[in-house]
Amino acid sequence: MTAPGPAAPPPHPALPGAGGAPPAGPSSEPEVPVPAGPGVVPPFAAPPTEGRRARLWLGLGVGALAVLICCGGGGAAVVGLAVSNAQAIEEQGRTVTDNYYRALMEEDWSKAYDQLCDDAQRRESRPDFEARVATEPHVSGYRVGQVDVQTLTVPVDVTLAGGKQEAQQVTLAADQQTGGMEVCGVS
Repeated sequence: MTAPGPAAPPPHPALPGAGGAPPAGPSSEPEVPVPAGPGVVPPFAAPPTEGRRARLWLGLGVGALAVLICCGGGGAAVVGLAVSNAQAIEEQGRTVTDNYYRALMEEDWSKAYDQLCDDAQRRESRPDFEARVATEPHVSGYRVGQVDVQTLTVPVDVTLAGGKQEAQQVTLAADQQTGGMEVCGVS
Protein backbone atom coordinates (compact mmCIF):
# COMPACT_ATOMS: atom_id res chain seq x y z
CA MET A 1 0.00 0.00 0.00
CA THR A 2 1.02 3.49 -0.52
CA ALA A 3 1.14 6.18 1.91
CA PRO A 4 -1.56 8.72 1.89
CA GLY A 5 -0.41 11.99 0.48
CA PRO A 6 -1.53 14.71 -1.76
CA ALA A 7 -3.53 13.50 -4.68
CA ALA A 8 -2.07 14.00 -8.14
CA PRO A 9 -4.02 16.27 -10.44
CA PRO A 10 -6.07 14.46 -13.03
CA PRO A 11 -4.39 14.24 -16.45
CA HIS A 12 -7.13 16.38 -18.09
CA PRO A 13 -8.94 19.20 -16.39
CA ALA A 14 -12.61 18.61 -15.79
CA LEU A 15 -15.06 20.57 -17.91
CA PRO A 16 -17.49 22.79 -16.09
CA GLY A 17 -20.58 20.89 -15.20
CA ALA A 18 -18.98 17.54 -16.00
CA GLY A 19 -18.00 15.01 -13.39
CA GLY A 20 -19.83 16.79 -10.65
CA ALA A 21 -17.80 20.00 -10.96
CA PRO A 22 -19.83 23.11 -10.42
CA PRO A 23 -20.49 25.23 -13.51
CA ALA A 24 -18.30 28.25 -13.91
CA GLY A 25 -19.73 31.54 -12.79
CA PRO A 26 -20.13 34.65 -14.90
CA SER A 27 -16.82 36.01 -16.06
CA SER A 28 -15.69 39.14 -17.89
CA GLU A 29 -14.25 37.23 -20.85
CA PRO A 30 -16.39 36.43 -23.89
CA GLU A 31 -17.62 32.89 -24.31
CA VAL A 32 -16.23 32.58 -27.85
CA PRO A 33 -14.38 29.31 -28.22
CA VAL A 34 -10.83 29.97 -29.30
CA PRO A 35 -8.93 27.01 -30.68
CA ALA A 36 -5.62 26.42 -29.03
CA GLY A 37 -2.47 24.72 -30.10
CA PRO A 38 0.33 25.19 -32.57
CA GLY A 39 -0.68 26.04 -36.17
CA VAL A 40 -4.31 26.72 -35.35
CA VAL A 41 -5.80 29.86 -36.98
CA PRO A 42 -9.07 31.63 -36.33
CA PRO A 43 -11.94 30.48 -38.61
CA PHE A 44 -11.97 33.77 -40.60
CA ALA A 45 -9.54 36.52 -41.45
CA ALA A 46 -10.13 40.02 -40.19
CA PRO A 47 -11.06 42.53 -42.95
CA PRO A 48 -8.20 44.80 -44.01
CA THR A 49 -8.37 48.24 -42.50
CA GLU A 50 -5.37 50.04 -43.93
CA GLY A 51 -5.62 51.63 -47.42
CA ARG A 52 -9.42 51.76 -47.43
CA ARG A 53 -9.50 55.54 -48.11
CA ALA A 54 -6.76 55.31 -50.73
CA ARG A 55 -8.74 52.71 -52.71
CA LEU A 56 -11.88 54.82 -52.45
CA TRP A 57 -10.13 57.93 -53.81
CA LEU A 58 -8.38 55.92 -56.50
CA GLY A 59 -11.74 54.53 -57.66
CA LEU A 60 -13.36 57.96 -57.66
CA GLY A 61 -10.41 59.40 -59.60
CA VAL A 62 -10.61 56.69 -62.27
CA GLY A 63 -14.38 57.23 -62.58
CA ALA A 64 -13.95 61.00 -62.93
CA LEU A 65 -11.27 60.48 -65.57
CA ALA A 66 -13.58 58.19 -67.56
CA VAL A 67 -16.39 60.78 -67.43
CA LEU A 68 -13.98 63.53 -68.48
CA ILE A 69 -12.72 61.50 -71.44
CA CYS A 70 -16.26 60.70 -72.60
CA CYS A 71 -17.57 64.25 -72.25
CA GLY A 72 -14.37 65.85 -73.51
CA GLY A 73 -14.31 63.56 -76.53
CA GLY A 74 -17.93 64.38 -77.32
CA GLY A 75 -17.28 68.11 -76.99
CA ALA A 76 -14.24 67.88 -79.23
CA ALA A 77 -16.28 65.96 -81.81
CA VAL A 78 -18.99 68.65 -81.84
CA VAL A 79 -16.41 71.43 -82.26
CA GLY A 80 -14.63 69.46 -84.98
CA LEU A 81 -17.88 68.85 -86.81
CA ALA A 82 -18.82 72.55 -86.68
CA VAL A 83 -15.40 73.61 -88.00
CA SER A 84 -15.51 70.97 -90.72
CA ASN A 85 -19.02 72.03 -91.73
CA ALA A 86 -17.98 75.71 -91.95
CA GLN A 87 -14.97 74.80 -94.07
CA ALA A 88 -17.13 72.70 -96.40
CA ILE A 89 -19.65 75.55 -96.83
CA GLU A 90 -16.84 78.00 -97.56
CA GLU A 91 -15.20 75.69 -100.10
CA GLN A 92 -18.47 74.90 -101.88
CA GLY A 93 -19.50 78.57 -101.87
CA ARG A 94 -16.23 79.68 -103.44
CA THR A 95 -16.37 76.87 -106.01
CA VAL A 96 -19.94 77.51 -107.16
CA THR A 97 -19.31 81.28 -107.32
CA ASP A 98 -16.14 80.70 -109.33
CA ASN A 99 -17.99 78.33 -111.70
CA TYR A 100 -20.78 80.90 -112.18
CA TYR A 101 -18.43 83.79 -113.03
CA ARG A 102 -16.19 81.59 -115.22
CA ALA A 103 -19.27 80.59 -117.24
CA LEU A 104 -20.21 84.28 -117.58
CA MET A 105 -16.67 85.12 -118.77
CA GLU A 106 -16.80 82.29 -121.32
CA GLU A 107 -20.33 83.36 -122.33
CA ASP A 108 -21.60 79.86 -121.54
CA TRP A 109 -25.02 81.09 -120.37
CA SER A 110 -26.41 77.57 -119.97
CA LYS A 111 -23.60 76.55 -117.62
CA ALA A 112 -24.08 79.75 -115.61
CA TYR A 113 -27.82 79.01 -115.36
CA ASP A 114 -27.04 75.52 -114.02
CA GLN A 115 -25.24 77.14 -111.04
CA LEU A 116 -28.45 78.90 -109.94
CA CYS A 117 -30.63 77.64 -107.09
CA ASP A 118 -34.11 76.21 -107.72
CA ASP A 119 -35.79 79.40 -106.49
CA ALA A 120 -33.81 81.58 -108.93
CA GLN A 121 -34.58 79.14 -111.75
CA ARG A 122 -38.31 79.35 -110.92
CA ARG A 123 -38.16 83.16 -111.02
CA GLU A 124 -36.43 83.21 -114.42
CA SER A 125 -36.50 80.57 -117.13
CA ARG A 126 -33.35 79.48 -118.95
CA PRO A 127 -34.18 81.40 -122.18
CA ASP A 128 -35.03 84.56 -120.20
CA PHE A 129 -31.80 84.27 -118.19
CA GLU A 130 -29.70 83.72 -121.32
CA ALA A 131 -31.32 86.70 -123.08
CA ARG A 132 -30.79 88.96 -120.05
CA VAL A 133 -27.11 88.15 -119.38
CA ALA A 134 -26.29 88.32 -123.11
CA THR A 135 -27.31 92.00 -123.11
CA GLU A 136 -25.42 92.90 -119.89
CA PRO A 137 -21.79 94.12 -119.98
CA HIS A 138 -19.36 91.24 -120.55
CA VAL A 139 -17.39 89.97 -117.53
CA SER A 140 -13.69 90.03 -118.39
CA GLY A 141 -12.30 89.17 -114.95
CA TYR A 142 -13.29 88.56 -111.35
CA ARG A 143 -11.89 87.82 -107.90
CA VAL A 144 -13.95 85.78 -105.42
CA GLY A 145 -13.70 86.88 -101.77
CA GLN A 146 -14.25 84.95 -98.54
CA VAL A 147 -17.59 83.27 -97.94
CA ASP A 148 -19.50 84.58 -94.94
CA VAL A 149 -20.84 81.32 -93.50
CA GLN A 150 -23.33 83.17 -91.28
CA THR A 151 -25.11 85.05 -94.07
CA LEU A 152 -24.08 82.73 -96.95
CA THR A 153 -22.84 85.62 -99.06
CA VAL A 154 -19.67 86.01 -101.12
CA PRO A 155 -18.16 89.33 -102.21
CA VAL A 156 -16.87 89.32 -105.81
CA ASP A 157 -14.77 92.04 -107.43
CA VAL A 158 -15.83 91.99 -111.09
CA THR A 159 -14.01 93.61 -114.02
CA LEU A 160 -16.34 94.33 -116.93
CA ALA A 161 -15.48 94.87 -120.58
CA GLY A 162 -13.90 98.30 -121.00
CA GLY A 163 -12.12 98.08 -117.60
CA LYS A 164 -15.01 99.16 -115.36
CA GLN A 165 -14.92 97.44 -111.95
CA GLU A 166 -17.86 96.51 -109.72
CA ALA A 167 -18.20 94.99 -106.29
CA GLN A 168 -20.95 92.39 -106.43
CA GLN A 169 -22.46 90.31 -103.66
CA VAL A 170 -23.46 86.71 -104.41
CA THR A 171 -26.12 85.14 -102.21
CA LEU A 172 -25.83 81.38 -101.76
CA ALA A 173 -28.37 78.74 -100.79
CA ALA A 174 -28.14 75.02 -100.11
CA ASP A 175 -29.74 72.71 -102.65
CA GLN A 176 -32.55 70.82 -100.91
CA GLN A 177 -31.76 67.57 -102.72
CA THR A 178 -27.96 67.48 -102.84
CA GLY A 179 -27.04 69.77 -99.95
CA GLY A 180 -24.50 71.56 -102.18
CA MET A 181 -24.26 75.33 -102.42
CA GLU A 182 -25.87 77.20 -105.34
CA VAL A 183 -25.98 80.84 -106.49
CA CYS A 184 -29.35 82.25 -105.49
CA GLY A 185 -28.86 85.90 -106.37
CA VAL A 186 -26.35 88.58 -107.41
CA SER A 187 -26.56 92.19 -106.33
